[in-house]
Amino acid sequence: MTDELLVVRAQLGERAALAELVARWQMPVWTYVRRMLDAERADDVTQEIWLAVIRGLPRLREPARFAPWLFTIARRSVTDRLRGQYAREHEHVHETLAAGDVTVDDPVDAAVDRAELVSLLSGLPMPEREILVLFYLQDLSVEDCAQICEIPAGTVKSRLNRARRLLRAQLEEKGYRP
Repeated sequence: MTDELLVVRAQLGERAALAELVARWQMPVWTYVRRMLDAERADDVTQEIWLAVIRGLPRLREPARFAPWLFTIARRSVTDRLRGQYAREHEHVHETLAAGDVTVDDPVDAAVDRAELVSLLSGLPMPEREILVLFYLQDLSVEDCAQICEIPAGTVKSRLNRARRLLRAQLEEKGYRP
């Protein structure tokens, strides 16, 4: 069953359709949040996202656009959490979102190792990290990323380009040469 049909059925009050939507999208949403925040906050923010989805689902006018709508809510929830944190701590994104250092002896293995990827992502500026996560890890289109982040498609492309350059530089610093 498509997301669009599940959304329509959920809007009509069918609990099973809502449960299936949540089951289908729970892990992608949590993964997105986890890549943007630390593990401690990912569960809380993900719950907040699903509460907002359940409240807002009756007002969703384009059921076919469920995924971009969902990730827009996720992005706003992450942004709200970060704003609150920044107001309290007055720290830079790099310091507050550092996931920790993962060391791997072989630089080639480090490029492939998932933990290393998370570490590399945490070193990117927030706008570039967000676009990488949405585009590559959530498999959303440039247009969907632009809608979610409320920026032009050209900006999405330039952030993707900058993010790839920054990742390449980080890999080279760690001794990996393509």
